[in-house]
Amino acid sequence: MALIQCAESFDASLGVPFGAYARRRIKGAFADELRREDWATRGARSRMSELAMMQETLSGALGRLPSTDELAGALGVDRAAVEASQLDAARSVTPLTDVIADLVAATSQTPEELVLANEHEAFLGEAVAALPQRMQYIVEQIYYRDRTVKDLAEELGSSHSAVSQQRAEAMRLLRDGIERHYLATADASSVPHTRIAASRREDYLTHLGARTIGGATRALGLVVHDHAAKTAPMMG
Repeated sequence: MALIQCAESFDASLGVPFGAYARRRIKGAFADELRREDWATRGARSRMSELAMMQETLSGALGRLPSTDELAGALGVDRAAVEASQLDAARSVTPLTDVIADLVAATSQTPEELVLANEHEAFLGEAVAALPQRMQYIVEQIYYRDRTVKDLAEELGSSHSAVSQQRAEAMRLLRDGIERHYLATADASSVPHTRIAASRREDYLTHLGARTIGGATRALGLVVHDHAAKTAPMMG
């Protein structure tokens, strides 16, 4: 969802590469989600971090673990505050910042995570492949081939704004498809994100449902279709 929001708000005229812009926003979305799920407040996390740093400093200076009273004196707080921070630290083995770093940078996945990631990729691939041809081509070239809107506009003989509008409309249509068939958060009566005619939207949603069996990807595994090798761009 963060990627779709980036695509809708991206302004190529500012000169920032889409990859760099999206990467920062997506990492921020990860951090926000983890903070929402975190039981500790930012203040509690800060106090735990200060306690850990002071304990390490005093351990090096004293050659042993410092007592609670020694920690309280060094931090300028009372004993109860140190004990509270120690209890909080005991509940949380890994700092939130480490969790974020592991989540973003991890290269290995559990079997469950791998299955889920493959499912996400397969569904997104089918959602893109079900788009109207021109939208599909624009999305694939921009997001899978890292081409610019300006480059596509020149190739298609269109204006920069027209290609940008097609891309944005495709992102809204993808959101409708994801909500209807994958997240199950929308029904036929919900307010659509896309601005195209209702009949075209329903045609897309019906097509996507058929390609993914109503949301589940096919047993043989559906992959992102590569249309970049086509000999001529789709103009329709």
